[in-house]
Amino acid sequence: AGVEAVDIAKRLMDYGFHAPTMSWPVTGALMIEPTESEDKAELDRFCDALIHIRKEISDIETGKIDKLNNPVKRSPHTLQQIFSSSWDRPYTREEAAFPAPFVRSDSKMWPSVGRIDDSYGDKNLVCTCPPMEEYLSPYIVNDGSSADQEDTKETASA
Repeated sequence: AGVEAVDIAKRLMDYGFHAPTMSWPVTGALMIEPTESEDKAELDRFCDALIHIRKEISDIETGKIDKLNNPVKRSPHTLQQIFSSSWDRPYTREEAAFPAPFVRSDSKMWPSVGRIDDSYGDKNLVCTCPPMEEYLSPYIVNDGSSADQEDTKETASA
């Protein structure tokens, strides 16, 4: 069906779950590790989401839905996409955003962005942090002299 771990992770977002860790410690796998704070009902809901996703993948395998233009490969679906006046996909907005009876708008985590090229992002990091000078304290005098560097070394070793 051409479905990869990343597709399942992104589709889980449409079911209201945070995408699990991918490709660590095993490449091409999902690491699912519920915390002790998750109750049985939440774990059951997660399992139901995975079962629904498996059915969607089966629909891809049998040709019932398109191999590329389907809710799994085009996930996650953002609030902006769902409420946009244009919808160019062969599946409904409901199938995209509310794929199971237990997915409700009042309890769903909406992703802020749709599908991105994860590999490109991993290899081409873009820092949007302010310049380092903005982190300097106004209460500590630091003119960059060698005396300041010695003070920094002494403070660090203390």
